[in-house]
Amino acid sequence: MKGQQDVSAVEKHSIHVVSDLLHKLTRWYELHREREMLAGMSDEALKDIGLSRADVAQEAERHFWQDPLGGGK
Repeated sequence: MKGQQDVSAVEKHSIHVVSDLLHKLTRWYELHREREMLAGMSDEALKDIGLSRADVAQEAERHFWQDPLGGGK
């Protein structure tokens, strides 16, 4: 029976690891899309949300894994 319990724990851990990876990949894609959308906004629209073209350029230079909300500096 102990062998079955060990397998179950490994399966649960594996599912957790896969879930975390999928979450991270989804977040990276969201960041990529958001940065693309910012780059495509007009200067007037950026001003409305309190950003400058320089802010957008700085954000666009960040790597996809650099998440301002979740680390990855």
